[in-house]
Amino acid sequence: MPERRADTVHSPLDRAAVQGRQAFSAARSRSGAAGRLRVRQLEVTLMIAAQAGLAAALAALLAQWLLGPGAHVFAPAAAVGTIATAIGQRARRTLELLVGVGLGIVVGDLLRDLLGSGAWQTGLVVGLAIATALVVAGRGGALVGQAGGTAVLIATLAPVQPGLELPRIFDALVGGLVGLFVVALLLPVNPMRVLDRAAAPVVTRLTAQLDATARALARRDADAAQRALEDLRGLEPDLGRLNEALSGAEEVVTIAPVRWHRRAEYHRFAEAVQHLERLILYARSVARRSATALQYDEPIPPALPEATARLGDAVRELHRACRIGADLTGARRLATEGAELAGRAWGQGVRAFGEAMISDLRTADSELLRATGCPPDEANRAVRRCAGAGEAAVRPPARARMRRPARRRAGGRRPVRSVASG
Repeated sequence: MPERRADTVHSPLDRAAVQGRQAFSAARSRSGAAGRLRVRQLEVTLMIAAQAGLAAALAALLAQWLLGPGAHVFAPAAAVGTIATAIGQRARRTLELLVGVGLGIVVGDLLRDLLGSGAWQTGLVVGLAIATALVVAGRGGALVGQAGGTAVLIATLAPVQPGLELPRIFDALVGGLVGLFVVALLLPVNPMRVLDRAAAPVVTRLTAQLDATARALARRDADAAQRALEDLRGLEPDLGRLNEALSGAEEVVTIAPVRWHRRAEYHRFAEAVQHLERLILYARSVARRSATALQYDEPIPPALPEATARLGDAVRELHRACRIGADLTGARRLATEGAELAGRAWGQGVRAFGEAMISDLRTADSELLRATGCPPDEANRAVRRCAGAGEAAVRPPARARMRRPARRRAGGRRPVRSVASG
């Protein structure tokens, strides 16, 4: 009796149930990712709050101890301003703060001596102080704000409370230096943890959409490939946060002695991030060409979605190795496997957009090899070699017939073949 095959025909209700389960699974995955992102943001917020509180307290105590009792408001305010500014810009923020205070005092004192005090004099002093700060800095920021604020104090309070200039400069110096002291010595953040928090959303979305593109190719779903492309285009905010984290980590490994041993790890991570940005561009191109190839009903060889998925696996392995400081051999192996699969797809037969996809995948594999430390020429050679091996495994190259050359006599003549008589 022949074996009975399973029924592969599904009713509309069954298809709706399958789609519902898939939508629920996707929503649960997105909510889990959003929850992890909120936890990471909460950790960063708590660390910055602790640094700011400690810096404010130390700045207030130090200002009272050095300048005597009084309302030393600007020292803790400057310390908090240094801490709360963007991570990676704190040293520059302190310098801008000091320069801004100095410009405000110079412009305010000079014009107050020439013009006197009053409402219109205050407006003119502040305007000229901000204009001077903009000329010096070339843009807005802490320098411009401190120059304008200090000019206001000098123009309005100096006539009734002389001697504000030195305490103002000292408070700015104490607050800025205390803020840097807290960041560098007392509560320095772990630079690799900051980078991992910022890179995780980028890597998660990139690899998820590479997998989605691979599934779209395997199922010939042009709409799914287009959705993957749209999601990849939405990575710009996450990339911006990742670049800010890189700046912050660089600041920490530069000014915090307890984090100097992390410099090698930071530089390796920073190098990988530069290549990661290019990988995102190639992933967008693969998704866009996938949607177009499916819309034009081009053939999709089985190795093409496999090569796309293997690129996502290589990116995951690269992130894991950079995060824990492990060896990068696994990422190199997956990248070369992806290049071999791309060569197989070429040998299995593609058309115009398929050829473009294979070119993008091979370039992305080369970029990933560079992210692991391979020199550009070596990475390109490895990709060409693996892609050629993959193509040859599917479609071996035709071999020309080898003819053994006839031996020549000593005199240079070819041997004369005897012809048998009929």
